[in-house]
Amino acid sequence: MVLSPGLLTLTRQKKNKRNSMATYDLAVIGGGINGAGIARDAAGRGLSVLLIEKNDLASATSSASTKLIHGGLRYLEHYAFRLVRESLMERERLWAIAPHIIWPLRFVLPQMPGMRPAWMLRLGLFLYDNLGGREKLPAARSLNLTRDPAGAPLRESISSGFEYSDLWVEDARLVVLNARDAQQRGATILTRTEVTAARRVQQGAEAVWSIQTRDTRTGDAKEFRARLLVNAAGPWAGLVTTGVMGFNTPARIRMVQGSHIVVPRLFDHERAYLFQNADGRIIFAIPYETDFTLIGTTDRDYEGDPSAVAISEAETEYLCRAASEYFRQPIRRESVVWAYSGVRPLYDDGAAKAEEATRDYVLHLEAPEADAASLSVYGGKLTTYRRLAEHALEKLEPHLPGHARGKGGWTAREALPGGHFPVEGFDDLVAQHMARYPFLPGRQARRLTRAYGTDVVEMLGEARSAGDLGRAFGAGLTSREIAWLTGREWAMTADDILWRRSKLGLHMSAAEQAEVLRLF
Repeated sequence: MVLSPGLLTLTRQKKNKRNSMATYDLAVIGGGINGAGIARDAAGRGLSVLLIEKNDLASATSSASTKLIHGGLRYLEHYAFRLVRESLMERERLWAIAPHIIWPLRFVLPQMPGMRPAWMLRLGLFLYDNLGGREKLPAARSLNLTRDPAGAPLRESISSGFEYSDLWVEDARLVVLNARDAQQRGATILTRTEVTAARRVQQGAEAVWSIQTRDTRTGDAKEFRARLLVNAAGPWAGLVTTGVMGFNTPARIRMVQGSHIVVPRLFDHERAYLFQNADGRIIFAIPYETDFTLIGTTDRDYEGDPSAVAISEAETEYLCRAASEYFRQPIRRESVVWAYSGVRPLYDDGAAKAEEATRDYVLHLEAPEADAASLSVYGGKLTTYRRLAEHALEKLEPHLPGHARGKGGWTAREALPGGHFPVEGFDDLVAQHMARYPFLPGRQARRLTRAYGTDVVEMLGEARSAGDLGRAFGAGLTSREIAWLTGREWAMTADDILWRRSKLGLHMSAAEQAEVLRLF
Protein backbone atom coordinates (compact mmCIF):
# COMPACT_ATOMS: atom_id res chain seq x y z
CA MET A 1 0.00 0.00 0.00
CA VAL A 2 1.28 3.46 -0.92
CA LEU A 3 1.06 5.98 1.87
CA SER A 4 -0.98 9.01 0.87
CA PRO A 5 0.48 12.50 1.30
CA GLY A 6 -2.15 13.14 3.98
CA LEU A 7 -1.17 10.07 5.95
CA LEU A 8 2.52 10.92 5.56
CA THR A 9 1.89 14.43 6.87
CA LEU A 10 -0.16 13.13 9.81
CA THR A 11 2.55 10.62 10.71
CA ARG A 12 5.21 13.34 10.60
CA GLN A 13 3.10 15.71 12.68
CA LYS A 14 2.65 13.09 15.42
CA LYS A 15 6.34 12.26 15.38
CA ASN A 16 7.33 15.93 15.45
CA LYS A 17 5.01 16.60 18.38
CA ARG A 18 6.57 13.79 20.34
CA ASN A 19 10.17 14.69 19.50
CA SER A 20 9.91 18.47 19.66
CA MET A 21 9.59 18.27 23.46
CA ALA A 22 13.09 16.78 23.84
CA THR A 23 16.47 18.49 23.78
CA TYR A 24 18.68 16.72 21.27
CA ASP A 25 22.41 16.34 21.73
CA LEU A 26 22.98 17.38 18.11
CA ALA A 27 20.89 18.98 15.37
CA VAL A 28 22.01 18.95 11.73
CA ILE A 29 20.69 21.40 9.14
CA GLY A 30 20.90 19.88 5.66
CA GLY A 31 19.98 16.49 4.24
CA GLY A 32 22.71 16.13 1.64
CA ILE A 33 25.57 13.66 1.88
CA ASN A 34 27.52 15.60 4.52
CA GLY A 35 24.51 16.15 6.77
CA ALA A 36 23.34 12.54 6.47
CA GLY A 37 26.87 11.24 7.06
CA ILE A 38 27.31 13.34 10.20
CA ALA A 39 23.89 12.28 11.50
CA ARG A 40 24.76 8.62 10.98
CA ASP A 41 28.15 8.87 12.69
CA ALA A 42 26.74 10.83 15.63
CA ALA A 43 23.79 8.50 16.15
CA GLY A 44 26.14 5.51 16.15
CA ARG A 45 28.11 7.11 18.99
CA GLY A 46 24.99 7.22 21.15
CA LEU A 47 24.02 10.86 20.57
CA SER A 48 20.41 11.89 20.20
CA VAL A 49 20.32 13.41 16.71
CA LEU A 50 17.88 15.54 14.75
CA LEU A 51 18.41 16.07 11.00
CA ILE A 52 16.34 18.74 9.26
CA GLU A 53 16.08 19.12 5.46
CA LYS A 54 13.89 21.74 3.80
CA ASN A 55 13.28 19.66 0.65
CA ASP A 56 13.90 16.01 -0.12
CA LEU A 57 17.05 14.18 0.94
CA ALA A 58 19.77 14.68 -1.70
CA SER A 59 17.54 17.10 -3.57
CA ALA A 60 20.35 19.47 -4.55
CA THR A 61 24.11 18.98 -4.98
CA SER A 62 24.22 15.40 -3.71
CA SER A 63 22.03 14.08 -6.53
CA ALA A 64 23.64 16.22 -9.25
CA SER A 65 27.15 14.77 -9.18
CA THR A 66 29.09 12.74 -11.75
CA LYS A 67 28.34 9.83 -9.40
CA LEU A 68 31.90 8.74 -8.81
CA ILE A 69 33.81 7.55 -5.78
CA HIS A 70 37.24 8.62 -6.95
CA GLY A 71 40.56 10.00 -5.85
CA GLY A 72 40.43 12.88 -8.29
CA LEU A 73 43.17 12.17 -10.80
CA ARG A 74 43.24 15.75 -12.08
CA TYR A 75 43.66 17.14 -8.54
CA LEU A 76 47.25 15.88 -8.64
CA GLU A 77 48.04 18.72 -11.06
CA HIS A 78 47.06 21.17 -8.34
CA TYR A 79 49.28 19.37 -5.77
CA ALA A 80 46.25 18.42 -3.66
CA PHE A 81 48.06 15.32 -2.42
CA ARG A 82 46.36 15.18 0.98
CA LEU A 83 42.89 15.30 -0.56
CA VAL A 84 43.77 12.74 -3.24
CA ARG A 85 45.33 10.38 -0.69
CA GLU A 86 42.34 10.62 1.65
CA SER A 87 39.98 10.06 -1.29
CA LEU A 88 41.92 7.06 -2.57
CA MET A 89 41.92 5.50 0.88
CA GLU A 90 38.16 5.97 1.12
CA ARG A 91 37.29 4.27 -2.18
CA GLU A 92 37.47 0.66 -1.05
CA ARG A 93 36.13 1.47 2.42
CA LEU A 94 32.94 2.85 0.89
CA TRP A 95 32.73 -0.03 -1.58
CA ALA A 96 32.90 -2.46 1.36
CA ILE A 97 30.00 -0.87 3.27
CA ALA A 98 27.71 -0.36 0.26
CA PRO A 99 28.59 -2.91 -2.47
CA HIS A 100 25.07 -2.74 -3.92
CA ILE A 101 25.18 0.98 -4.82
CA ILE A 102 28.98 1.24 -5.27
CA TRP A 103 30.96 -0.84 -7.74
CA PRO A 104 34.28 -0.72 -9.66
CA LEU A 105 34.56 1.07 -12.99
CA ARG A 106 37.53 1.10 -15.35
CA PHE A 107 38.33 4.41 -17.02
CA VAL A 108 39.95 4.72 -20.44
CA LEU A 109 42.16 7.79 -20.84
CA PRO A 110 43.02 8.29 -24.54
CA GLN A 111 46.25 10.05 -25.38
CA MET A 112 45.87 13.00 -27.74
CA PRO A 113 48.55 15.14 -29.46
CA GLY A 114 48.91 18.55 -27.83
CA MET A 115 47.42 17.38 -24.53
CA ARG A 116 49.23 16.18 -21.40
CA PRO A 117 52.25 14.12 -22.53
CA ALA A 118 52.42 10.35 -21.99
CA TRP A 119 55.15 10.60 -19.34
CA MET A 120 52.97 12.93 -17.26
CA LEU A 121 49.99 10.59 -17.53
CA ARG A 122 52.12 7.59 -16.54
CA LEU A 123 53.49 9.45 -13.52
CA GLY A 124 50.03 10.61 -12.46
CA LEU A 125 48.60 7.09 -12.74
CA PHE A 126 51.56 5.62 -10.83
CA LEU A 127 50.89 8.04 -7.99
CA TYR A 128 47.17 7.33 -8.23
CA ASP A 129 47.77 3.60 -7.81
CA ASN A 130 50.21 3.99 -4.92
CA LEU A 131 49.22 7.00 -2.82
CA GLY A 132 46.93 4.97 -0.61
CA GLY A 133 44.52 2.18 0.00
CA ARG A 134 44.25 0.19 -3.23
CA GLU A 135 43.82 -3.51 -2.49
CA LYS A 136 41.11 -5.03 -4.68
CA LEU A 137 40.96 -2.50 -7.51
CA PRO A 138 43.20 -3.41 -10.48
CA ALA A 139 46.15 -1.17 -11.31
CA ALA A 140 46.51 1.17 -14.26
CA ARG A 141 47.85 -0.14 -17.57
CA SER A 142 48.66 1.07 -21.07
CA LEU A 143 46.23 0.43 -23.93
CA ASN A 144 46.65 -0.07 -27.65
CA LEU A 145 43.38 1.45 -28.79
CA THR A 146 43.77 0.11 -32.33
CA ARG A 147 43.28 -3.38 -30.88
CA ASP A 148 41.41 -2.91 -27.61
CA PRO A 149 37.58 -2.85 -27.92
CA ALA A 150 37.60 0.47 -26.04
CA GLY A 151 39.08 2.05 -29.15
CA ALA A 152 36.23 1.02 -31.44
CA PRO A 153 33.90 4.00 -30.75
CA LEU A 154 36.78 6.50 -30.84
CA ARG A 155 38.18 8.39 -33.81
CA GLU A 156 40.67 6.41 -35.91
CA SER A 157 43.45 8.90 -35.13
CA ILE A 158 43.37 7.87 -31.45
CA SER A 159 45.71 4.91 -31.18
CA SER A 160 46.93 4.71 -27.57
CA GLY A 161 45.96 5.51 -24.03
CA PHE A 162 45.75 4.24 -20.48
CA GLU A 163 43.23 2.54 -18.24
CA TYR A 164 42.77 2.94 -14.49
CA SER A 165 40.26 2.19 -11.71
CA ASP A 166 37.74 4.19 -9.73
CA LEU A 167 34.20 3.44 -8.53
CA TRP A 168 30.64 4.35 -9.44
CA VAL A 169 28.01 5.29 -6.86
CA GLU A 170 24.28 5.88 -6.87
CA ASP A 171 24.70 9.27 -5.23
CA ALA A 172 21.16 10.03 -4.00
CA ARG A 173 20.79 6.50 -2.65
CA LEU A 174 24.04 6.91 -0.71
CA VAL A 175 22.45 9.86 1.08
CA VAL A 176 19.19 8.02 1.78
CA LEU A 177 20.99 4.94 3.11
CA ASN A 178 23.04 7.07 5.50
CA ALA A 179 19.82 8.69 6.72
CA ARG A 180 18.13 5.30 7.10
CA ASP A 181 21.05 3.97 9.11
CA ALA A 182 21.01 7.09 11.29
CA GLN A 183 17.30 6.61 11.90
CA GLN A 184 17.79 2.94 12.77
CA ARG A 185 20.31 4.09 15.38
CA GLY A 186 17.81 6.49 16.92
CA ALA A 187 18.07 9.70 14.87
CA THR A 188 15.00 11.73 13.93
CA ILE A 189 14.93 12.64 10.22
CA LEU A 190 12.66 15.50 9.15
CA THR A 191 12.29 16.30 5.46
CA ARG A 192 10.24 19.08 3.89
CA THR A 193 11.02 21.09 7.03
CA GLU A 194 12.73 24.48 6.78
CA VAL A 195 14.76 26.00 9.59
CA THR A 196 13.65 29.62 9.80
CA ALA A 197 15.82 30.67 12.77
CA ALA A 198 18.35 29.21 15.18
CA ARG A 199 19.44 31.14 18.23
CA ARG A 200 21.21 30.39 21.49
CA VAL A 201 18.88 30.49 24.51
CA GLN A 202 19.27 29.69 28.15
CA GLN A 203 17.66 26.45 29.31
CA GLY A 204 18.13 26.06 33.02
CA ALA A 205 21.84 26.09 33.77
CA GLU A 206 22.95 25.51 30.15
CA ALA A 207 22.75 27.32 26.84
CA VAL A 208 21.14 25.41 23.97
CA TRP A 209 20.02 26.10 20.42
CA SER A 210 16.39 27.05 19.89
CA ILE A 211 15.58 25.94 16.34
CA GLN A 212 12.45 27.36 14.74
CA THR A 213 11.06 25.33 11.83
CA ARG A 214 8.27 25.42 9.28
CA ASP A 215 6.75 22.40 7.56
CA THR A 216 6.98 23.36 3.88
CA ARG A 217 3.85 21.37 3.04
CA THR A 218 1.49 22.34 5.83
CA GLY A 219 3.04 25.59 7.03
CA ASP A 220 3.06 24.30 10.62
CA ALA A 221 5.68 25.96 12.82
CA LYS A 222 7.55 24.09 15.55
CA GLU A 223 10.47 24.63 17.88
CA PHE A 224 13.19 22.07 18.53
CA ARG A 225 16.12 22.36 20.91
CA ALA A 226 19.64 20.98 20.68
CA ARG A 227 22.88 21.35 22.59
CA LEU A 228 25.01 21.40 19.43
CA LEU A 229 24.23 22.58 15.91
CA VAL A 230 25.81 21.58 12.59
CA ASN A 231 25.29 23.69 9.48
CA ALA A 232 25.61 21.26 6.55
CA ALA A 233 23.30 23.14 4.19
CA GLY A 234 25.58 22.90 1.18
CA PRO A 235 24.93 25.78 -1.27
CA TRP A 236 22.77 27.41 1.40
CA ALA A 237 25.40 27.17 4.15
CA GLY A 238 26.24 30.87 3.87
CA LEU A 239 22.60 31.87 4.15
CA VAL A 240 22.19 29.63 7.18
CA THR A 241 25.27 31.16 8.82
CA THR A 242 24.18 34.78 8.42
CA GLY A 243 20.41 34.57 8.12
CA VAL A 244 19.28 31.58 10.19
CA MET A 245 22.02 31.57 12.84
CA GLY A 246 22.51 35.34 12.87
CA PHE A 247 26.31 35.36 12.65
CA ASN A 248 28.00 38.48 11.27
CA THR A 249 30.85 36.80 9.40
CA PRO A 250 29.80 35.54 5.95
CA ALA A 251 30.97 32.13 4.85
CA ARG A 252 33.75 31.84 2.26
CA ILE A 253 31.79 29.82 -0.27
CA ARG A 254 32.39 29.71 -4.02
CA MET A 255 29.37 28.33 -5.81
CA VAL A 256 30.34 26.41 -8.95
CA GLN A 257 27.80 25.05 -11.40
CA GLY A 258 28.33 21.59 -12.84
CA SER A 259 26.06 20.21 -15.56
CA HIS A 260 25.66 16.82 -17.25
CA ILE A 261 23.86 15.50 -20.30
CA VAL A 262 22.48 12.02 -20.99
CA VAL A 263 22.38 10.58 -24.51
CA PRO A 264 21.50 7.15 -25.94
CA ARG A 265 24.25 4.62 -25.36
CA LEU A 266 27.37 5.44 -27.40
CA PHE A 267 29.37 2.21 -26.91
CA ASP A 268 28.78 -1.45 -26.05
CA HIS A 269 31.37 -2.14 -23.36
CA GLU A 270 31.14 -1.30 -19.64
CA ARG A 271 34.18 0.93 -19.31
CA ALA A 272 34.04 4.72 -18.99
CA TYR A 273 36.16 7.39 -20.66
CA LEU A 274 38.05 10.39 -19.35
CA PHE A 275 38.68 12.95 -22.10
CA GLN A 276 41.19 15.82 -21.97
CA ASN A 277 39.99 19.05 -23.55
CA ALA A 278 41.99 21.74 -25.29
CA ASP A 279 41.03 24.22 -22.54
CA GLY A 280 42.81 22.06 -19.94
CA ARG A 281 39.59 20.68 -18.43
CA ILE A 282 38.39 17.08 -18.53
CA ILE A 283 35.02 15.44 -19.06
CA PHE A 284 33.74 11.91 -18.48
CA ALA A 285 31.63 9.66 -20.72
CA ILE A 286 30.16 6.91 -18.55
CA PRO A 287 27.81 3.94 -19.14
CA TYR A 288 24.54 5.00 -17.52
CA GLU A 289 21.35 3.20 -16.62
CA THR A 290 22.07 0.37 -19.08
CA ASP A 291 20.70 2.18 -22.14
CA PHE A 292 22.45 5.55 -21.94
CA THR A 293 25.76 7.42 -21.70
CA LEU A 294 26.34 10.17 -19.13
CA ILE A 295 28.61 13.05 -20.24
CA GLY A 296 29.92 15.72 -17.86
CA THR A 297 30.79 17.87 -16.17
CA THR A 298 31.13 21.61 -16.65
CA ASP A 299 32.68 24.04 -14.17
CA ARG A 300 31.56 27.66 -14.05
CA ASP A 301 30.94 30.16 -11.28
CA TYR A 302 27.30 30.51 -10.30
CA GLU A 303 25.36 33.34 -8.73
CA GLY A 304 21.76 33.26 -7.65
CA ASP A 305 19.38 30.83 -6.00
CA PRO A 306 20.91 27.32 -6.02
CA SER A 307 17.45 25.78 -6.34
CA ALA A 308 17.02 27.54 -9.69
CA VAL A 309 20.17 26.16 -11.31
CA ALA A 310 19.68 24.65 -14.78
CA ILE A 311 21.96 23.63 -17.62
CA SER A 312 22.54 26.39 -20.17
CA GLU A 313 22.66 26.07 -23.94
CA ALA A 314 26.35 27.00 -23.79
CA GLU A 315 27.06 24.13 -21.39
CA THR A 316 25.12 21.66 -23.53
CA GLU A 317 27.02 22.74 -26.62
CA TYR A 318 30.33 22.54 -24.74
CA LEU A 319 29.72 18.94 -23.60
CA CYS A 320 28.52 17.83 -27.04
CA ARG A 321 31.50 19.46 -28.75
CA ALA A 322 34.09 18.16 -26.26
CA ALA A 323 32.84 14.56 -26.49
CA SER A 324 32.62 14.78 -30.29
CA GLU A 325 36.35 15.51 -30.41
CA TYR A 326 36.87 11.86 -29.37
CA PHE A 327 33.91 9.80 -30.58
CA ARG A 328 33.51 8.80 -34.22
CA GLN A 329 29.79 9.42 -33.91
CA PRO A 330 29.22 13.16 -33.25
CA ILE A 331 27.02 14.02 -30.26
CA ARG A 332 24.37 16.51 -31.34
CA ARG A 333 22.10 18.71 -29.27
CA GLU A 334 19.02 16.77 -30.43
CA SER A 335 20.55 13.54 -29.06
CA VAL A 336 20.25 14.75 -25.46
CA VAL A 337 17.41 12.91 -23.70
CA TRP A 338 17.94 14.39 -20.24
CA ALA A 339 20.21 16.85 -18.47
CA TYR A 340 20.78 17.89 -14.89
CA SER A 341 22.72 20.61 -13.14
CA GLY A 342 23.87 21.26 -9.59
CA VAL A 343 25.76 23.82 -7.55
CA ARG A 344 28.89 22.72 -5.72
CA PRO A 345 29.46 24.81 -2.59
CA LEU A 346 33.25 24.86 -2.69
CA TYR A 347 35.43 26.56 -0.13
CA ASP A 348 36.65 29.82 -1.67
CA ASP A 349 40.43 29.51 -1.74
CA GLY A 350 40.87 32.38 -4.20
CA ALA A 351 41.54 30.21 -7.28
CA ALA A 352 41.40 32.13 -10.55
CA LYS A 353 39.21 29.56 -12.33
CA ALA A 354 36.21 27.60 -11.09
CA GLU A 355 37.74 24.27 -12.11
CA GLU A 356 40.85 25.10 -10.04
CA ALA A 357 38.96 25.78 -6.80
CA THR A 358 39.73 23.26 -4.06
CA ARG A 359 37.45 20.24 -3.63
CA ASP A 360 38.72 19.85 -0.06
CA TYR A 361 36.47 20.64 2.88
CA VAL A 362 36.76 23.10 5.72
CA LEU A 363 35.06 22.71 9.11
CA HIS A 364 34.55 25.91 11.07
CA LEU A 365 33.85 25.49 14.79
CA GLU A 366 32.20 28.43 16.48
CA ALA A 367 32.60 27.38 20.07
CA PRO A 368 31.95 29.62 23.04
CA GLU A 369 33.65 28.63 26.23
CA ALA A 370 30.26 27.71 27.61
CA ASP A 371 27.63 25.62 25.80
CA ALA A 372 25.81 25.55 22.46
CA ALA A 373 28.74 25.24 20.06
CA SER A 374 28.13 25.15 16.32
CA LEU A 375 29.99 23.69 13.37
CA SER A 376 29.70 24.82 9.74
CA VAL A 377 30.71 22.58 6.83
CA TYR A 378 32.10 24.14 3.66
CA GLY A 379 33.07 22.16 0.57
CA GLY A 380 33.63 18.43 0.36
CA LYS A 381 32.64 15.72 -2.10
CA LEU A 382 30.92 12.34 -2.11
CA THR A 383 34.13 10.34 -1.77
CA THR A 384 35.24 12.03 1.45
CA TYR A 385 31.87 12.42 3.17
CA ARG A 386 32.53 9.63 5.71
CA ARG A 387 35.90 11.06 6.76
CA LEU A 388 34.39 14.54 6.86
CA ALA A 389 31.79 13.23 9.31
CA GLU A 390 34.51 11.69 11.48
CA HIS A 391 36.44 14.95 11.48
CA ALA A 392 33.27 16.85 12.37
CA LEU A 393 32.71 14.66 15.43
CA GLU A 394 36.37 15.05 16.37
CA LYS A 395 35.97 18.83 16.26
CA LEU A 396 32.86 18.62 18.43
CA GLU A 397 34.37 16.08 20.84
CA PRO A 398 35.01 18.53 23.74
CA HIS A 399 31.34 19.54 23.60
CA LEU A 400 29.84 16.04 23.44
CA PRO A 401 28.16 14.45 26.47
CA GLY A 402 30.45 12.18 28.44
CA HIS A 403 29.03 8.89 27.16
CA ALA A 404 29.87 9.81 23.54
CA ARG A 405 33.44 10.98 24.06
CA GLY A 406 36.48 8.93 23.14
CA LYS A 407 34.53 6.44 21.01
CA GLY A 408 36.31 7.16 17.75
CA GLY A 409 35.20 6.38 14.23
CA TRP A 410 33.07 3.33 13.48
CA THR A 411 31.38 3.98 10.14
CA ALA A 412 34.04 2.23 8.01
CA ARG A 413 33.23 -1.08 9.71
CA GLU A 414 29.43 -1.16 9.54
CA ALA A 415 27.56 -1.78 6.30
CA LEU A 416 24.87 0.60 5.16
CA PRO A 417 21.33 -0.83 4.83
CA GLY A 418 21.26 -3.50 2.15
CA GLY A 419 25.03 -3.77 2.00
CA HIS A 420 25.51 -6.91 4.05
CA PHE A 421 27.30 -9.04 1.46
CA PRO A 422 30.88 -9.28 0.12
CA VAL A 423 32.05 -6.82 -2.53
CA GLU A 424 32.60 -9.74 -4.93
CA GLY A 425 29.16 -11.19 -4.15
CA PHE A 426 26.78 -9.00 -6.16
CA ASP A 427 26.11 -11.50 -8.96
CA ASP A 428 25.54 -14.25 -6.37
CA LEU A 429 23.03 -12.01 -4.58
CA VAL A 430 21.16 -11.38 -7.86
CA ALA A 431 21.03 -15.14 -8.42
CA GLN A 432 19.66 -15.68 -4.91
CA HIS A 433 16.93 -13.12 -5.50
CA MET A 434 16.01 -14.67 -8.86
CA ALA A 435 15.81 -18.11 -7.26
CA ARG A 436 13.59 -16.82 -4.47
CA TYR A 437 11.44 -14.70 -6.81
CA PRO A 438 11.53 -16.57 -10.16
CA PHE A 439 8.76 -14.38 -11.58
CA LEU A 440 11.11 -11.39 -11.68
CA PRO A 441 12.63 -10.62 -15.09
CA GLY A 442 16.43 -10.68 -14.94
CA ARG A 443 16.76 -6.96 -15.61
CA GLN A 444 14.30 -6.09 -12.84
CA ALA A 445 15.99 -8.44 -10.37
CA ARG A 446 19.34 -6.85 -11.10
CA ARG A 447 17.99 -3.31 -10.76
CA LEU A 448 16.30 -4.10 -7.44
CA THR A 449 19.49 -5.71 -6.12
CA ARG A 450 21.53 -2.69 -7.20
CA ALA A 451 19.15 -0.35 -5.39
CA TYR A 452 18.30 -2.32 -2.25
CA GLY A 453 20.88 -5.10 -1.89
CA THR A 454 19.95 -7.57 0.82
CA ASP A 455 16.86 -5.49 1.66
CA VAL A 456 15.14 -6.86 -1.47
CA VAL A 457 13.91 -9.81 0.59
CA GLU A 458 12.38 -7.52 3.19
CA MET A 459 10.76 -5.42 0.47
CA LEU A 460 9.27 -8.30 -1.55
CA GLY A 461 8.54 -10.51 1.44
CA GLU A 462 6.58 -13.67 0.61
CA ALA A 463 5.53 -12.58 -2.88
CA ARG A 464 4.92 -15.58 -5.15
CA SER A 465 3.95 -13.85 -8.37
CA ALA A 466 4.22 -10.51 -10.12
CA GLY A 467 0.62 -9.87 -9.11
CA ASP A 468 1.62 -9.96 -5.45
CA LEU A 469 3.71 -6.81 -6.04
CA GLY A 470 0.62 -4.80 -6.91
CA ARG A 471 0.13 -2.44 -9.79
CA ALA A 472 2.87 -2.24 -12.41
CA PHE A 473 3.64 1.35 -13.44
CA GLY A 474 6.27 0.56 -16.09
CA ALA A 475 10.02 -0.07 -16.17
CA GLY A 476 9.61 -2.59 -13.34
CA LEU A 477 8.21 -0.10 -10.81
CA THR A 478 5.42 -1.60 -8.71
CA SER A 479 3.15 -0.59 -5.86
CA ARG A 480 5.27 -2.72 -3.52
CA GLU A 481 8.41 -0.72 -4.31
CA ILE A 482 6.60 2.61 -4.04
CA ALA A 483 5.26 1.57 -0.62
CA TRP A 484 8.84 0.86 0.47
CA LEU A 485 10.07 4.22 -0.82
CA THR A 486 7.27 6.21 0.85
CA GLY A 487 7.29 4.21 4.07
CA ARG A 488 11.04 3.65 4.54
CA GLU A 489 12.86 6.27 2.47
CA TRP A 490 10.93 9.56 2.91
CA ALA A 491 9.74 9.71 -0.73
CA MET A 492 6.78 12.11 -0.98
CA THR A 493 6.59 13.04 -4.67
CA ALA A 494 6.89 11.39 -8.05
CA ASP A 495 10.24 13.15 -8.58
CA ASP A 496 11.56 11.64 -5.35
CA ILE A 497 10.81 8.18 -6.75
CA LEU A 498 11.55 8.57 -10.47
CA TRP A 499 14.60 10.87 -10.40
CA ARG A 500 16.29 10.52 -6.98
CA ARG A 501 15.57 7.12 -5.36
CA SER A 502 15.83 5.74 -8.89
CA LYS A 503 16.32 6.99 -12.45
CA LEU A 504 13.29 5.11 -13.72
CA GLY A 505 12.01 8.32 -15.28
CA LEU A 506 14.55 7.71 -18.06
CA HIS A 507 12.92 4.38 -18.88
CA MET A 508 9.24 5.35 -18.61
CA SER A 509 6.96 7.04 -21.09
CA ALA A 510 5.33 10.37 -20.26
CA ALA A 511 2.04 8.55 -19.70
CA GLU A 512 3.65 6.09 -17.27
CA GLN A 513 5.30 8.92 -15.34
CA ALA A 514 1.94 10.69 -15.15
CA GLU A 515 0.41 7.63 -13.49
CA VAL A 516 3.02 7.83 -10.72
CA LEU A 517 2.41 11.55 -10.40
CA ARG A 518 -1.31 10.92 -9.82
CA LEU A 519 -0.48 9.01 -6.63
CA PHE A 520 0.67 12.22 -4.98
